[in-house]
Amino acid sequence: MRIMIAEDDPRLLTQLDQLLQQQGYSVDLADDGQKALHLLDEFSYDLAVVDIGLPITDGLDVIRRARKAGNRVPVLILTARDRWQEKVEGLEAGADDYLTKPFHNEELLARIKAQIRRASGQPNPTIERGPITLDTLNEEVEVDGEYVELTAYEYKVLEYLLMHPNKIVSKIELTEHIYDQDFDLDSNVIEVFIGRLRKKLDPSNHLKPIETLRGRGYRFNRQL
Repeated sequence: MRIMIAEDDPRLLTQLDQLLQQQGYSVDLADDGQKALHLLDEFSYDLAVVDIGLPITDGLDVIRRARKAGNRVPVLILTARDRWQEKVEGLEAGADDYLTKPFHNEELLARIKAQIRRASGQPNPTIERGPITLDTLNEEVEVDGEYVELTAYEYKVLEYLLMHPNKIVSKIELTEHIYDQDFDLDSNVIEVFIGRLRKKLDPSNHLKPIETLRGRGYRFNRQL
């Protein structure tokens, strides 16, 4: 999953970057509102974390302008301001949730996961498709109740496909959402991960959980 963080405190920005990368997210950073707007305009994100008190263009204006442009990315606002009116202003600007500084990392991570799930139409942290169960909280996968060991990137690919049911996901889109910007988008590594997932989830080749649509991308089997 790919997240944009807009925060002008360099220390907090670095801390958030390290925290989310440790959790397996691909992260882009902005230290002012103009940079945040540029990133939101140029790239597709699964979530944006936006500080209200950004320089140049404040966080509220960033959210308003992104929404006006039709960007539907889930937005979690960070604010050092504890007045309820300012929280309301953030939500009315188009944010989906808010967190007041200082905050616990565990709460931030829980809210991020919840917003990504809701945006994907998956409010339950456990996703079940046929015999396949994906636990987004513990990042574990089972098939017919049996644990299946996946690498970190295999899990990311499967999670992204399950979070976007019925959608054809291109190799480029998958790459952009599980790797940092500087990764080689022409790499065939996604094809390798897809092949490994098929063997691990469906060793008998009976379920056929991941479809390949030639020239378009991949889609999780809609019959499951």
